[in-house]
Amino acid sequence: MDSRISALADQLLLVERELRLMGLWATEPPPAEAMASQQPFCVDTMDLEAWLQWIFLPRMRQLLQSGGTLPTSSGIRAMAEERFSGTAKGLLAALGEFDRLIGEAG
Repeated sequence: MDSRISALADQLLLVERELRLMGLWATEPPPAEAMASQQPFCVDTMDLEAWLQWIFLPRMRQLLQSGGTLPTSSGIRAMAEERFSGTAKGLLAALGEFDRLIGEAG
């Protein structure tokens, strides 16, 4: 078992918590067409916070729960820094730690 699973799961919880605290947690999902985007981070169809909530968090949780192969790198914090211009310190910290953990060997 990958030793990072628990720490990654904690970071996902922190990402959700920060989105909720920032008032960016939506009750309705984006349209199916938006979620079907082939662009990285669905930049052509949704805001980063929607992508985090509706694509990133569910996919990562599913990978962690199923024991699937984790990505070997992540650059989500850089995208978040661009989107939030450094104003979302808690969210940026959680995403930065997620990126760091993903970059470590299992």
